[in-house]
Parts: sequence; structure tokens; C-alpha cells
Amino acid sequence: MVNVIGLGYIGLPTALMMAAHGVEVVGTDYNKGLINTLKSGRTTFKEDGLDELFAKAVDSGIEFSAEYQVTDTYIVSVPTPYDKFSKKIDACYVISAVKSVMEVCRKGAVVIVESTVSPGTIDKFVRPVIEENGFVIGKDIHLVHAPERIIPGNMIYELLHNNRTIGADDKEIGEKVKELYASFCQGEIVVTDIRTAEMTKVVENTFRAVNIAFANELAKICRQDDMDVYEIIRICNMHPRVNILQPGPGVGGHCISVDPWFLVGDYPSLTKVIGESMAVNGSMPEFVLDRIHTIMEENGLTDISRVGLYGLTYKENVDDCRESPALQLLESQKNSTIQLKVYDPYVSEDIAENQYHNFDAFLNDVDLVVIMVGHDQIKENLDKLDGKVVLDTRKVYKTATDKIYYL
Repeated sequence: MVNVIGLGYIGLPTALMMAAHGVEVVGTDYNKGLINTLKSGRTTFKEDGLDELFAKAVDSGIEFSAEYQVTDTYIVSVPTPYDKFSKKIDACYVISAVKSVMEVCRKGAVVIVESTVSPGTIDKFVRPVIEENGFVIGKDIHLVHAPERIIPGNMIYELLHNNRTIGADDKEIGEKVKELYASFCQGEIVVTDIRTAEMTKVVENTFRAVNIAFANELAKICRQDDMDVYEIIRICNMHPRVNILQPGPGVGGHCISVDPWFLVGDYPSLTKVIGESMAVNGSMPEFVLDRIHTIMEENGLTDISRVGLYGLTYKENVDDCRESPALQLLESQKNSTIQLKVYDPYVSEDIAENQYHNFDAFLNDVDLVVIMVGHDQIKENLDKLDGKVVLDTRKVYKTATDKIYYL
């Protein structure tokens, strides 16, 4: 039986996928409200295919509990934030989870850390916890790192099809864990050592962050001299060895906006490109705010309370708001006496001031709409924005006009 620890955006889909493919699974989370919701037959966030997968897992016998289970296989999938001052990983949730596992696990148990961690985290933080509890690593407890590789909005497909990496001290244990993931994963599964597995996951997201930063910096350069960054990127990408991404209002989510900082924190003198890239991405919400003021002035708009942000999530068609550019923008404006209006069709709870839950009411109360997220809803209702001034940070509109502006 597998005990999956942490039933958030990664742990829950993983537990459900394993259960739906014949693995005996108990999902555990300290949040009893979350456990009660799952036990009542409801999922805790929106994701394409998640409810159907949940139903299959329940039919297959998955259980949910706030208690850690006595078993021989654990998957730790808890958050790994970073300290915003030092930029180093905050491993407190992983440490706490492993401590709790040590209190109940059998000798010979395999502890699989799925949470994304910086290189050396398992050596520095996890091994000492195990040894302090009197276990011999490699004999009493086997350590494995199997970093997740999925993205909200396409989790179910990516769980099934993405390649995976298994890092283990012992190749034989790594192969056994590979068999566990192969119960559902159709992609290639590579077995390597733990530190390599730690590094590869962080490097993957760092690569993406650096490339996004290049596109965002291009947008700033082109704005300064009134050039069309989208046309420039389109032409450059006609070259067979060039693939520049599209600029945007910033970077959100729990991966690209967080993981690269682990390298900056651990290797501050060696991560100049990475550090500057993260600074560029982090500056984009302020850049959007500057664009708002410029566009208001050009259109004779003086009341910033009639400016509305469309989209609070960090990407389209999901309800995940972690580190979203819109929330970063609102945070930078928090000392202002007049707050922007906000609306997102995927966010039902109030998480910001002046938040609307009706699209038409939102549009009625704003003159300038800032598209922060390209949800399908806005793409299908562009006609409702007729007559509005629009700042389109996601290039939802095909072309700019005298009322439609880009970054």
C-alpha cells in the first residue's frame, strides 16, 4: 500500500492516478477540512478530467485520512516554498512530513520525495531526520526522489504521458519505484542518483524561466522605441534554430516563479543570468502598471478605479492563483487609496479587494480592461469589450487598434 502525503495540486492527482491503475492508495493531508471534502466525494480544485479520475479512484478503493499510515511505501508531495530574502529553499514541510513518516513506517520502507527541491536538499535536510530517528539509510529506510513534471490545466494527460526521473541511492530500489510509476506512466522513466534528479527538475524550470525573461526583456526594449515585439518574434522564429517565446505580464505558479530561486540561493556567485532573468520576470507586473497609466493618459481616462484586471490565476483555464502576475500587480498597488477592479471566472472565493463574480457587472464598471490571463471565456466574448480600451498582455486580440494595446 502507498501512502501519499500532501493532497494538493500534485499529490492528489498522483494518488488518484495510482489508485485508478490498481495500486492500493491512502491519501493523507494534515488539513482535515480537505480530507472531509474528499471523503464526501468532492475534489478540492478544478482541473480537466480530475473529477472523472476521482470517480475511478474511488471505485478502485482509494481512501483518505488525516493520519499517516503504517506501510512500506510513502510518497511525500508537500509544498517547497523559498525564503524571499535568502532565496534558499524552505524545506520545513518536507522535514515535517518525513518526521511523521518515521513515527509510523515499517523497517525497509521506501520514502519517495516528489516535492521539487534544490540540489542537496535531501542530503542536508531529509537524511538527518531519518538518522535522528535511529534508522539506517539503505537498510532500514530507502530514499528516493521522483520529482513531478506536470502543469495545472493538463495534469491528467501529463501524468500519463510525460517522461519521469527516479533518483535513488540504490539502483535496485530505483527500479522498484520505476515499476510503481510505470503502473500508469506511459513515458520513459529514467533511473539515476538522487542529486542528479534534484538538479534536473530545477534546471528544467530554470530553463523555461530564462527563456521567458528573454521575451519579456524584448518587450521592454521594443516598447521603449515603439517597435512591434510580436512581429519581431514572429520573423525571428522563422529561423530554423530560433524559438523565442511570447512575452507576458509576469510569471506565476509554484514552479517557474519559485524553483530557479533555489539555484540563486545556493549558488549566488554563479547564477548571474538566472538571477537577472528572475528579476526581469518579477518586474513585469510593475511594467504592466506603468502601461496602464500611459494608456489612461493617451485616452483621457483619469479614474483608475474604472480600470479592471481580467484574470487572477497564473495561467489560462485553471483556478490556481499561486504567485500570479495579477496578484503581484495588486500587491505593488496595495498602498494606493484607489484599488483596481478584478474579475476571474475561475476564482469563486474573494481573494482581492473590488473582486467581481459577474462578468457583465465587471465590464459595466470599467473603462479600461487589462487582460492578464487568456481564459477561453474572454476569447469567446471579445465582442463584449467593444467600446472599451483594452490592454492585452496575452495577445488575445490578433491585431492592435486605436483602442487595443499590447505590452
